[in-house]
Parts: sequence; structure tokens; C-alpha cells
Amino acid sequence: MTRGGRAPLRGARVVAAVVAVVAFAAGCTVTAPAAQTEGPSGEATITSGASSTPSVPFALALTPADKAVDVAPGEPVTVAATGGTVTEVLLKGQDGKQVAGAIAADGKSWASAEKLGYGKTYTVTATGKDPAGGTATSASTFTTAKAKRQTALSMNPLDGQKVGVGQPFAFYFDANIADKAAAEKAIKITASPATEGAFYWFGEKEVHWRPKEYWKAGTTVTVDAAVYGKHLGNGVFGREDRKATVTIGDSVVAVADGATHQMTVTVNGVVARTIPISTGKKAHETPVGTYVVMSEHTNYTMDSSTYGVPVDSSAGYRTKVAVASRMSNSGIFYHSAPWSVRDQGVRNVSHGCINMSTENATWLQSISNKGDVITVQNTGGPVLEAWDGLSVWQIPWETWKQGGKR
Repeated sequence: MTRGGRAPLRGARVVAAVVAVVAFAAGCTVTAPAAQTEGPSGEATITSGASSTPSVPFALALTPADKAVDVAPGEPVTVAATGGTVTEVLLKGQDGKQVAGAIAADGKSWASAEKLGYGKTYTVTATGKDPAGGTATSASTFTTAKAKRQTALSMNPLDGQKVGVGQPFAFYFDANIADKAAAEKAIKITASPATEGAFYWFGEKEVHWRPKEYWKAGTTVTVDAAVYGKHLGNGVFGREDRKATVTIGDSVVAVADGATHQMTVTVNGVVARTIPISTGKKAHETPVGTYVVMSEHTNYTMDSSTYGVPVDSSAGYRTKVAVASRMSNSGIFYHSAPWSVRDQGVRNVSHGCINMSTENATWLQSISNKGDVITVQNTGGPVLEAWDGLSVWQIPWETWKQGGKR
């Protein structure tokens, strides 16, 4: 016995203490009950609970980090927990308004669910706990970017439309896009059933997405172009998100042959009709290649001046037709042409369009949608340019995958 009747220390003795046992991001405070065990040497070791088994240090990681500036307002604010869970997050703007968000089902993370504003200051405060009951609070204050320019986005097709199996999804910005990878990342295209596809740029403002092969009839395609607040390069940010759900209709594919003067139309792989036609006459030969129907019209005025030929010239015209479907921006249509019925199936007499009877044009338009495929062959004409309309199938898949003018 020692003086005072107290026994000397044998083995280890537990001493109650309150210690910080959580690693956390800058700005957080922690209170965590723990045990301090005094070993034979007198050195203390810390554990975050009754068990002495080492655990993953508790941490709360906030994105954006504290004092961050020029934060893209379209990117989510996130909190990630390691060694514990997130229990509460408050994200507020400088006006005091709270921004909505949600904790993941496993409690390991939180993400904002609303877009932020341009040139605004926000504060996010996150609280979490570890398995031993310790808690941590971390905060971050950051400022979003001021856009040098906001670019609008238009697209084709639009929500609710039914289109043909050749339809690409085209996106048109009103400003040059320097960071094309960022634009592609922001535009999500999901197909059911799943379909392989890729983006291809036609210049600095226009990008198309198409599948490797024609769409399968009945496919549902959803587009989520979440461009708002996303930095697309050189200080240009997206102005507004765009969404669409589009259905792929029956497979309507036609082959127009300038040598036989016939168009063969197949529907879902079965020949539905063979139509006598007349393609472009000499010096007006219809370009050869695979077209995608762009739009459908009735009582439409065919006007040569729309593609650079004056109406009052020897090759000019201005004629109203009952049925017309546009195949290119350069003025190629298939359309009703009652004036050339005697030539249809016999010779080529048009200014470049595909002439057919009113009855056949009406039938073809009635069974089809924009996005249907028409391949023109054996006309003696030039090769159709891929940028002319929606003629994306002119580009081989291996070339398409390379992405175009990046």
C-alpha cells in the first residue's frame, strides 16, 4: 500500500473525457463523447466509442469550398460524409431564401435540387454524426459567377412529337460554344430500349446526336438539356434548360431511283407501295444520298427564290402544291406534281424535287412522320451534303463518333 491507502496503478484505467474525434472540413465544430484509456506507459489513445477498433475518421466535405468564387450556378451544391452520415443541411442565398435539397437514402450525401442565381452569394451549413454519436457542423460561403453572356438553346424534335427512325436530335445555340465537352455533358439523351449514339458538331453553335443505326420503331427517347448555369467556355453560360420526351414511330424507309423512276416504300421492313416518280432533269439532278424528312406541309407554295433562283428567271417558279414534305434546306422536297404525271415512272423532268401524283404524295405523307428516311440513288446528281438539312446519315459511324468540328 502507498501513503493514503491507495493502491498503485495496475493495467489500464478508464478516465471519462470529452474529446474531438472527428476529422472535418474547414469551419466545422465537433463534440463527441469518447473514452480515454491510460496504458501502462501513461500515454492516452482515443476512440470514438466503446470499441477500441480503429474507425474511419468522420468528415464532412462541402462543395463548393468556403470562399470559392465564380461558381457555376447550374452545378449542384453537395455535402459528402465519410465515417458517418449527414443529418441536416441548410443552403441559403444572400436574401435569406432557402434552397431546396435532399439527403440521399443512405445518409452519406446531400445535393441541392434547385438552380442558383448568377452573381449571388450563398452559405451552406451541414451537420452530421458518427456512429458513436459525435456530431460535426461545417459551413461554406461562396459566390456564383456572373455570365459574360447567356446563350439560348433550341432543339428539334420537341416534346411530345412522334418522329421517324432516321430522326437525329439537333441542338442549336445562339452563341459560339468553346467548351463543347461541357455542352455534351449537360445534354443527356436516354432511350428505351437503350440505344448507342454520339454527338457531332456542325460548326460552333450546332450539335446533333444520332444513334449508330436507325432507331427501333417504338423507342421512347427522353432529352434533358440541363444547360442553365453551366459554363460552356469563354464566359458563356446556358440560359435555360430544355426537356423533351419523343416517340419513334413506324419504320418508314423509301428508296427513290432516278434510273428506274420508281420509289419503293417499306413500312416496318415490308414493301408497302412502289410509286412512279420523276427526279431532277439535266442540270437540276437531285443530289444522291440519304435524306431525313424535315417537315410536312399541305397547300404549300414551292418558290425557287428560297434557294437562290429568282422566280422571274428561266429556271424560276412559284407554284402551290397540295402535298409537300421537305427533305433538305436547299429546297429538295417530295411533293405532288399533277402536271408531270405522264413523265412519272418514265423520265426525269423536275427542278430537283421528287415529283409524284397527288394520290401517292397524300398516301406517303399520311403514313409517315418527319424523321423518316428517303435514300436517293442513280440520278447523276452531286452527293448530298451532310449539313444540308438533317442528312446526318451521310456521315459514316466511325467518322461521326469523332465528334465533328470540336
